[in-house]
Amino acid sequence: MRIIAGEFRGLALASVGKGDAGAHLRPTTDRVRESLFSVLTAGKYGDAVTEARVLDLFAGTGALGLEALSRGAECVTFVDDGRKAQELIAENIRKCRAETRCTLMRADATRLPANPSAPYDLVFLDPPYAKGLGEVAIAAALAGNWLTPRALVVWEDSAPITPPDALTLLDTRKYGDTKINFLEPA
Repeated sequence: MRIIAGEFRGLALASVGKGDAGAHLRPTTDRVRESLFSVLTAGKYGDAVTEARVLDLFAGTGALGLEALSRGAECVTFVDDGRKAQELIAENIRKCRAETRCTLMRADATRLPANPSAPYDLVFLDPPYAKGLGEVAIAAALAGNWLTPRALVVWEDSAPITPPDALTLLDTRKYGDTKINFLEPA
């Protein structure tokens, strides 16, 4: 697993092999990340990455947030409650030498507190597949004022999602078993 483009291009990130089922780690493949960021930087949403404040929920290895940072995002807040995930995120932040632009929040993404800082423009939501945790996490993010009124939410899952009324589903892209859903505030 590596950073595809930008400031950290080619940097190898800490590996979890094919994933860690016990820790629910299932890194987004390089191919899917490359396709996703093509949409986010030059697709129909304009450039959703440059100077964005990024929130990476169920961050896992932190690859999505770090890819955004590499491509010009202002900062990233990673949220994960898994000990293995937290270790990988911290290691990957160090590898990128991005400590001043990253925050690791050791918390359950489904129980976010009120946001203590400015809201976020780009939200990655990559919960364990088909468990309904994405719905709970995005509801907590909305209730805690984590999203700007123009935020773009990128929600990855294998099952169909049920967005809350506060979000509108814009598009869904399928990559094998992975579905990437793009949403914005209604």
